[in-house]
Amino acid sequence: MAEIFDLFLPTRQSAFVQRRRALLILSRVRLVAATFAVLTPLWIPIDLLIFETSLAMYLAALRVLAAIAFILLALSNRGSDSILAARWGLVWLLSIPTVFFLISHPLLGQFTISDPAQQVIAAGYAFLPFVMVAGLSVFPITALEGALLGLPLVCAYFLTGLLGYQLLPFASHLGAQWLLLLLAMVSTLAGMSQLHFMSQLVDQSSHDGLTRAYNRRVGEEILIQQFVSACRSQTPLALAFVDLDNFKSINDRYGHEEGDNALRSASSALRKILRRGDIMIRWGGEEFLVLMPNTDPSGAMIAVSRWRAAGLGIRPDGKPLTASIGVAERMVDAAETWSDLVEKADQRMYAAKQSGKDRAIGCGDIVIAQALDA
Repeated sequence: MAEIFDLFLPTRQSAFVQRRRALLILSRVRLVAATFAVLTPLWIPIDLLIFETSLAMYLAALRVLAAIAFILLALSNRGSDSILAARWGLVWLLSIPTVFFLISHPLLGQFTISDPAQQVIAAGYAFLPFVMVAGLSVFPITALEGALLGLPLVCAYFLTGLLGYQLLPFASHLGAQWLLLLLAMVSTLAGMSQLHFMSQLVDQSSHDGLTRAYNRRVGEEILIQQFVSACRSQTPLALAFVDLDNFKSINDRYGHEEGDNALRSASSALRKILRRGDIMIRWGGEEFLVLMPNTDPSGAMIAVSRWRAAGLGIRPDGKPLTASIGVAERMVDAAETWSDLVEKADQRMYAAKQSGKDRAIGCGDIVIAQALDA
């Protein structure tokens, strides 16, 4: 049910999925815009051949302006991976033909169209909203986005009939209106299906199969994004480097299956107690990184204390599974790059190992050790 609910609201996806979705939407927006930039003016000779010269010239000017708008859209947002840019790209992609329809439809209604060939071509103008609504199906969108993007086209078609500009008989226009609404719903469902499929693929490729934490390849990408975002907004960014204590002895004495069980137990325990917005990455072997956006050093140490109090599970010999933890924070530690932040947390984790394990060392060498858990 949670996966289904995620398909209705655009804020329910993770930042990583949003970025992948934005890249896909923007690439398809540019492709569709480039295609329409070529096809739109190619129809001008047909208008000149079929319609009266004055009407054909009006339509030609309108097509040239639309083609220019499509060209500008096809050249925009290169290199961007922002979901906001992707949404605006979709808005502009649908706005251009909507404005074209709202101008061309009344324009055609002012001229007498009695010739069968003219009626066929005019009907093509009348069904432009259907083409654009159907086009929504190629984008991975949520239900809310589909409703907001399709609504202007549905309203534009309804408005032309209400004002008496419809090229079809009014009864046929109302029937077409109902068909347009159904098409918008089907296209939105197709977009939601794409989003669900993409989310599943991203989830499978970005998470470690054993612990369900982000894998290192994706984790580095997330670290870069979060670090750049924190630098731009001048907000704190804390990082905890978690290394399970004496993990090698579990593999040596009880086998790798018990070692895998210990990793699952630790990752599951961490996931249950992490705050919304915290990000867990399996860095390698028995090492995990926990990224805490908008968290200062004191807040990070409070979170670490909560993890230690909750526990990480039980070893095969019945003893508690413990970890050595190093905590670093971007602003306090003056980290210039994300790798500097990881290195500082790694150094403190190593210091915790050397100091007796089962403890956490934070900024300013603040230590949380066994005695504090009593």
